[in-house]
Amino acid sequence: MNYRGNSAFSHQQADKVGVLLTNLGTPDAPTKAALKPYLKEFLSDPRVVEFPRWLWKIILNGIILNIRPKRSAEAYKTVWTDRGSPLLYHTEDQAAAVQHALTQDLGEHVVVDYAMRYGKPSIQDALDRMMRAGVRKLLVLPLYPQYSASTVGSTFDAIANDFTQRRWLPEFRFISHYHDYDPFISALVNKIERHWETHGRADKLIFSYHGVPLRYLKNGDPYHCECYKTTRLVAERLGLSEHEYMTTFQSRFGREEWLKPYTDETLKALPKQSVKSVQLVCPGFSSDCLETIEEIGEENREYFIENGGERYEYISALNADEEHISALVSLIKDNLAGWTVPEQQAEALATRQREADKVERNTAS
Repeated sequence: MNYRGNSAFSHQQADKVGVLLTNLGTPDAPTKAALKPYLKEFLSDPRVVEFPRWLWKIILNGIILNIRPKRSAEAYKTVWTDRGSPLLYHTEDQAAAVQHALTQDLGEHVVVDYAMRYGKPSIQDALDRMMRAGVRKLLVLPLYPQYSASTVGSTFDAIANDFTQRRWLPEFRFISHYHDYDPFISALVNKIERHWETHGRADKLIFSYHGVPLRYLKNGDPYHCECYKTTRLVAERLGLSEHEYMTTFQSRFGREEWLKPYTDETLKALPKQSVKSVQLVCPGFSSDCLETIEEIGEENREYFIENGGERYEYISALNADEEHISALVSLIKDNLAGWTVPEQQAEALATRQREADKVERNTAS
């Protein structure tokens, strides 16, 4: 096997610390042609669809990839911007803001990059860039607050698979979740409170998370529990009573049972229970994307209003909000412990080392 290396490597190159932010992914364009390879990569991941491989390949290639790309392309067209996919540019903005903050706090030896689990920029390309830049210590932060094997676990698989093909491996750390990390909870709480200051409160605050099949929970995946913990911590900080909020799960796919209650069915039923106004927040999404902008912002709004609801508001994701970036930077610095020091301290250590080397040379002569 030919392992990937860096033919331009210099042993005099300064070692750096790398931070890689990852997210789910996006097609290159809102077209059927772009959606087909993206969906094939995504839905071929055994972490995403736990189904007998031989049967799933027949279903995926024979049915789904002949139907879903066109439908998905139409949905993506509604959220596409001059900067492209919202998920992509929000992640890019987050990486740039984190880089700026870490450079100020720790110095230029910390390199921040971002990648998508599916699509571009790929994890392999991002790691290639970081290795060429001299990264010898690598911290990976998947931007999923709650752990699930289908998201965080899949990201680890991609990193590990890449490492099996490299000649020189960096020291490695991996953040698997931050669903109850206090600065993250504070950012969510403050986002909701700022929305209330402008728009007032609704009858009910709904925390909507991306769903997964129920059997994943039964097989030991902690995602369901971590979603409910995030909700509970935010609700407690907001001082909400039990009847003022609830947790639901969206974006189900296929015929098997997924985590309940379902967001769409809940919104259809609430007006009949005298709930005429709702506000939705999606704490499992670090960036706004198709699932928040189109599914929550538009599709589910129609369900609620058509069934008698009167007021529907989506509270946007944290994106590159200052408090979100501050929370991510704090989380990263906690996990870089022992790997790096503030720039001023590093310079002081370097100065002392130079002075010690000078004394040693003078003594030897």
